[in-house]
Amino acid sequence: MNTTEEKIASALLSIGAVFLRPEQPFTWASGIKSPIYCDNRLTLSAPKVRTLVEQSLAEAIQQYYPACEMLMGTSTAGIAHAAITAEIMGLPMGYVRGAAKDHGRANRIEGKMEKGCKVVVVEDLISTAGSVIEVVEALREEGAEVLGIVSIFTYGMQKGLDRLAAAKVENHSLSNLDALVEVAARENYIAPEWKDRILAFRANPSDMGWLA
Repeated sequence: MNTTEEKIASALLSIGAVFLRPEQPFTWASGIKSPIYCDNRLTLSAPKVRTLVEQSLAEAIQQYYPACEMLMGTSTAGIAHAAITAEIMGLPMGYVRGAAKDHGRANRIEGKMEKGCKVVVVEDLISTAGSVIEVVEALREEGAEVLGIVSIFTYGMQKGLDRLAAAKVENHSLSNLDALVEVAARENYIAPEWKDRILAFRANPSDMGWLA
């Protein structure tokens, strides 16, 4: 196992942060039946995995966004990852609320951010990318130069890819569904024949043909 994508996938599987259950699908809030369930918050309570994730995020930022001046976490899942990674890198951080506060200074963006600041957004999971793009747009409205996004995991769904392209922002994820199903089959989390079916779910989440 040589790639970061595979190492992260194996780590997430080992703590149940990304769990594959193709024969008993999970039901998403949308009603879609899914063979995969993600809860990357569990990395925070697994010190070895947490260290691997945060150091890998720092390395990705250094590689793809060397001009970064500040990290901004998404609310709420990205906040802790942004804070820990910022500590590793010696950078300031803040986070973007889902909506502005209805009291006090009515902030949506928390943390002191100067106009023109070169910012990287830290997210835990990219699916259809709607929420992270809202964060990017909020930062741009406040004068930030958003260099891009780093995230722990992405499904690689076409809708998400299209939205990121339309928003003119790039995302670099530590791992993805392709690496995950490969590692899951190798490490006996799923039967090898389920790899293609899970990827078929990604191609068309509303079509239950993959379950047949």
